[in-house]
Amino acid sequence: MEKRIAAVMLAGVMGLTFAGCGSDSDDDGYTVYEQETADVVATPPVSHETDRNVSRLTMEIKDGNSPMTVYRPMKKSKPMGNKDTWTIFLYLCGTDLERRFYSASDDLLELCAADSSENVRFVIQTGASEDWLYDEISPDKCQRWIIENGNIKLVDSKPRANMGDPDTLADFLSWGVKNYPAEKMGVTLWDHGSGCIRGACFDELSDDDSITLAELDDAFASVYKEMTDRFEFIGFDCCLMSTAETANIMASYARYFYGSEETEPICGWDYIELADFLAENPSADGRALGKAVAESYYKHCAESEQEKDATFTILSLENYDDLVIAFNDYAKELYKVSDNDLSGIVRGIKKADNFGGNNILEGYTNMVDMGDIVNRCSSYCDGSKVISALKRVVYYNINGKYHRNATGLSIYYPLKKRTDDLNVYSAVTLSPYYLSLLDKVASGYSSGGSNSIFSSDGSWHSTLHGESGEELEYSDEIGISSLISFEQEPFVEDNFYSFVLDERSLEYTAGVEAYISKCVDKTHMLELGEICDVYEDWETGEFADCFDGYWFSLPDGQLLPTYIVSADDDIKIFTSSVLLNGERTNLRISCEDVHNHIEGVWSGIDENGMAGRDLVQLRPGDVICPVYTLTCLGEDEDDEVNGKDYTWETGDDVTYNFLEPGRYLYGFGIRDVYGDYYITDYVPFTMDDEGEVTFAKK
Repeated sequence: MEKRIAAVMLAGVMGLTFAGCGSDSDDDGYTVYEQETADVVATPPVSHETDRNVSRLTMEIKDGNSPMTVYRPMKKSKPMGNKDTWTIFLYLCGTDLERRFYSASDDLLELCAADSSENVRFVIQTGASEDWLYDEISPDKCQRWIIENGNIKLVDSKPRANMGDPDTLADFLSWGVKNYPAEKMGVTLWDHGSGCIRGACFDELSDDDSITLAELDDAFASVYKEMTDRFEFIGFDCCLMSTAETANIMASYARYFYGSEETEPICGWDYIELADFLAENPSADGRALGKAVAESYYKHCAESEQEKDATFTILSLENYDDLVIAFNDYAKELYKVSDNDLSGIVRGIKKADNFGGNNILEGYTNMVDMGDIVNRCSSYCDGSKVISALKRVVYYNINGKYHRNATGLSIYYPLKKRTDDLNVYSAVTLSPYYLSLLDKVASGYSSGGSNSIFSSDGSWHSTLHGESGEELEYSDEIGISSLISFEQEPFVEDNFYSFVLDERSLEYTAGVEAYISKCVDKTHMLELGEICDVYEDWETGEFADCFDGYWFSLPDGQLLPTYIVSADDDIKIFTSSVLLNGERTNLRISCEDVHNHIEGVWSGIDENGMAGRDLVQLRPGDVICPVYTLTCLGEDEDDEVNGKDYTWETGDDVTYNFLEPGRYLYGFGIRDVYGDYYITDYVPFTMDDEGEVTFAKK
């Protein structure tokens, strides 16, 4: 493979221009946090054993002033190469990102196009894709390459191995550290990411197997035994991997951590800027390089018009144990408070910034911002020590305008329970108290029951207890949560649809949503989706509709089935199920002040938990077709029906107007703290020619 492969593509890469990063204000459309103080060295009760082969976090829960001890391997600091030299290991797990978009090859091209330096080299392993842009890269092998001074050279080749196997990663890094040591060494894992449960690096040639966080720990532990120094950084050019749990594991092996809380666009990191920075600054440390990577990543996102949703975090891991200890102390208190205020805590967490969709159309990642959780639950438990520790570890954090509350690290929370997630999470949790809180939520387990987290067979508890310990009936049938009851049953009065929860139900209610359907005939209705406009009074238990009659439509007037992704006071994000050129996907719509805009289409989270990186803009000539759910009264199963094809044209955008005159249905979904719903009766309402909403009395 030549230095300037694909010259035409190279010209396009080199011709990119970047918008500059400005101030820290929201006026620029993004926020930046940069730690100005020096690193703070972790203090007792953190201790480090000198000969541990496995570094997975071990916690000893004690009474008194020393609630927890964190054991890690000894921090090594003897450089393995000459001064001012860098080796960056790139684990290039191609998957469909290469097969469909040639993204991995594009990043190799960027590294070849960067400035030359005798002090900097990139050591790369390719694999996990059934098709590569360049014939020299074989899908039947795991090949190892070196890029130095703009030249790429094949230096090793092995039979195809599962890139989602931790042993494959460990073998590559052990080989690389032995053969290409440097004063500073970094690792970048490249592919799809999934957060805490499935980890990263999915191998499409091995049934989408991925490297979980526990497996990442094992891989790095085996390599670390052969090293005399830590990695300068470990980073993830993957979606959703800036998690507190991931960073906790990486803190044993690296000085700095790079990653994104949110999904990444296809373009990912800017490797030209990364390599150019090191060529000009070979003496730079992981902190300085990290800031350059973060800023160039944000600019890269801006080029594809995806900067509003972007996040990127640089962590200084020296004092990460302080954060773990502070969070464990906080989780202990929050768990105690949850015996009496579980519903309020759950409501706070569900309002916190989250990442990767987390809705019924796009799927669930269950990744929620750690600092925002603490802030949202501040009335229940003092989290100031967690926030202080978080600010010390987050050296640099840049967020687009859709994530202004993001603090740099996400943490797992079951916004939607998935089979066996808690069993997986128990191996990487920061705190047993936090795990117990999640178990209480995910399993319908309240105070007054057993103190154990899991049953002897590894399954979650399913028995629900009241505050006095009495066993409560709890239905497994979605839609009829037995925890929801009314002081005043749902009713229509003065053209408002309302209800009042009784005091007991308020203790178990996490949220109230509203749904609209369009009547097709006497027995069929098309689901139009979810709306934000619900009046809530959590003191009195009073809830009512505030529907104004407006809805999203395509330019031809077709109503879009839309569901809420996020809903801040001034920015709301919706998603709609559509066919794009015959392929099923989701249309992302932003609503900011009075301006509505289609952000693009995104495939969402697949059944393996893998987050798509394919948010793309609509192009003239694209054919869009809404996909609706058709419900037949009295039947258990719903059907899907398609709308009409609409060809997208230059200048088109979504419209937001009154529903067309006709007959519709309105219903509430009352969500309990354990994830089940009570669905109220759907009440008919009509829309007239003037946009007036009139409810029929029950």
